[in-house]
Amino acid sequence: MIKSTITETKTLNYPLPSLTYFVKMPHPTSHLFEVGLQIEHWSNSLLNLKMPVWTPGSYLVREYARHIQDFKAVSKDKQKKLLSQKISKNHWQVETKEVENILITYRVYANELTVRTNHLDNTHGYFNGAALFYFIPGLEATPITLEIVPPNSTWKVSTGLPAIPEKVNQFYAKDFDTLIDSPFEIGSHAIYSFEVLGKPHQYAIWGTGNIQPNQVIEDTKKIIETEAKLFNGLPYDNYLFILHLTQNSFGGLEHKNSCSLIYSRFHFKDTDKYNRFLQLVAHEFFHLWNIKRIRPQALETFDYDQENYTPSLWFSEGTTSYYDMVIPLRAGIYDAHKFLEILGKEITRFLSTPGRKVQPLSESSFDAWIKLYRRDNNSDNCQISYYLKGELVSLLLDLLIRAKHQNQRSLDNVMVQMWEQFGKSETGFTPHQLQRVIESVADMDLQSFFNLYVDSIEELPFNKYLNPFGLQVKPIMEDDGVPYLGIKVQSENNKEIIKFVEKGSPASLEGIDPEDELLAINGIRVTTDELNQRLKDHQPNEIVSITVFHQDELRTFSVTLGKPQPSRYEVVKLENPSPLQQENLSGWLGNI
Repeated sequence: MIKSTITETKTLNYPLPSLTYFVKMPHPTSHLFEVGLQIEHWSNSLLNLKMPVWTPGSYLVREYARHIQDFKAVSKDKQKKLLSQKISKNHWQVETKEVENILITYRVYANELTVRTNHLDNTHGYFNGAALFYFIPGLEATPITLEIVPPNSTWKVSTGLPAIPEKVNQFYAKDFDTLIDSPFEIGSHAIYSFEVLGKPHQYAIWGTGNIQPNQVIEDTKKIIETEAKLFNGLPYDNYLFILHLTQNSFGGLEHKNSCSLIYSRFHFKDTDKYNRFLQLVAHEFFHLWNIKRIRPQALETFDYDQENYTPSLWFSEGTTSYYDMVIPLRAGIYDAHKFLEILGKEITRFLSTPGRKVQPLSESSFDAWIKLYRRDNNSDNCQISYYLKGELVSLLLDLLIRAKHQNQRSLDNVMVQMWEQFGKSETGFTPHQLQRVIESVADMDLQSFFNLYVDSIEELPFNKYLNPFGLQVKPIMEDDGVPYLGIKVQSENNKEIIKFVEKGSPASLEGIDPEDELLAINGIRVTTDELNQRLKDHQPNEIVSITVFHQDELRTFSVTLGKPQPSRYEVVKLENPSPLQQENLSGWLGNI
């Protein structure tokens, strides 16, 4: 009662602070956004400002504060400079005694074009809120007005935030989370509008390439309709796809009613590369349910100051990765044969990663902050991606449920139940609750499954779960079987640099290291392109001399070659599937 009375009295005596952000870019070639924060009706003697250290959807502390410069604080009505100091890496404090109206100004260096950072040049400005805006602790729920001031009148503004009626380039965010969740594309980009299920959608495309917008839109419509059918509708009023076309880039970041995509500009006419783009679209769009609304409890409320740990990213990201293969199949973008080809490539990636034998899936999720985005030359030996293993565990769960219930139940039912139970209300789920939902759909105890395939390093038994569908994983030997050395080599500046040495391989056992320069086999110079052919001149268990420069020191190692390893894996049909296996397969993938 006392707390309620105090709150009521304060509300009556002191208007709630109002927050308005301004984003200007008067000199785009400087790569500097000029940002202003106007605070009115302030009533405290100190103002604390914090810059987020990470952005939801990208689980790494990125220290966005490092790009801030020229911080100033003034009393807006008296134009008096206010004393301020930085008290930690992302925390500023301003003395505001007897000051009601405050103007904070600063600049943000923006010259990193990714889906999670900021980029400004003479063609456009793109920013993510977490990398541009301060938050005021305690006022995270306060509504925010945002005004964009482009460098000239020809630049357009695209964002998922609602525009303020009758105001030019002014937008409204109901709280700080919404501001952070709404990237902006500002510039001369192309805008393509289309409608799906009665709701407006847009592509905002920056950059040039061989993209065919009409085809992309038609295929995107199919993806949207397919995913909406699964969840029985679309949970937004409008949706924006921001697409950046660049050289040799790939990535996406999900938001509640928009997403940012980045893709190689000339990869739209090659069928496989175009399919990969559509998988990216399907992935980020699926996230508007799975992670933006169906969230682990640890991400129910974002802590922008530090890491937010959860062991459930294997479901949030990995299951989404499984569906980004499934959705284009269901949408008719590719057929079941292409689906199995893509699945085979994913299994190849998994079985070619030694780290699967070291790091459990739940630990991979928990350690995302220190491992997944901080790769080094030992990463493949000590970790496994929760995207990759998570999608394959999701595959096994889907097959398990389908086989037990003759395709009358599937992982789809899990997604729908998670949506109904947690997503609609945006109530965070615990790992235990997730497991209970999966068990309820499967109608069986899955504790052993989770112990083995989520919480331990037990090998995934693909054939056990594929067999009821008349399928199996088949190892493929190419190049007539190359004796196993265990290194990956890359040409750099006319040098052959060893980039990876597999743990436990013949090369590793003798002491060959990543970043060694490969020179010769048995005294004869060898290049990257020649390596496999040269190894084929030898037999397993044969000893060869490998000469390298190790930190500029010439060394020669006697290495005993191992047996040839599969170069890839394919998912193929059994020779004589039973009628039940054929029926199961048809129920899962359609006619094949």
